[in-house]
Amino acid sequence: MRVVIQRSKAASVTVDGQITGAIDKGYVLLVGLTHTDTLEDVQYVAKKIVDIRLWEDEEGKMNKSIIEHGGDILSVSQFTLYGDTRKGRRPSFIEAARPEIALPLWESFNAELQNYGLKVETGIFGTMMDVALVNDGPVTVIVESKSK
Repeated sequence: MRVVIQRSKAASVTVDGQITGAIDKGYVLLVGLTHTDTLEDVQYVAKKIVDIRLWEDEEGKMNKSIIEHGGDILSVSQFTLYGDTRKGRRPSFIEAARPEIALPLWESFNAELQNYGLKVETGIFGTMMDVALVNDGPVTVIVESKSK
């Protein structure tokens, strides 16, 4: 599982002209799943995202988690995070999980974040989405389950 975290001042997802999810401050999560991911991976990454300290404290150091600082989540499923660009000019997506595997894991991931008390907004799985965000910082990090 691979998640790109973008700290955001505001963000939204629009599908077919309709906003499907929007947040003020918080994290935009671009969520990629591979065919070997399990619920254990989902739980690990969710906990890491809840605990990671990407918000400044009173001294300007990144010492606060999203729980301590406050903020919401905008979760966007993105299979292209597993695009392999090593050969040719067109990425291979063979490592991306098939929808029947990815969708339930993505839904479980979002539920896991909600279990920590976070408000989670989402895009719509498997659709073309317009993602708009005001990146805060910018602060962008990647969390992967296979690196645990």
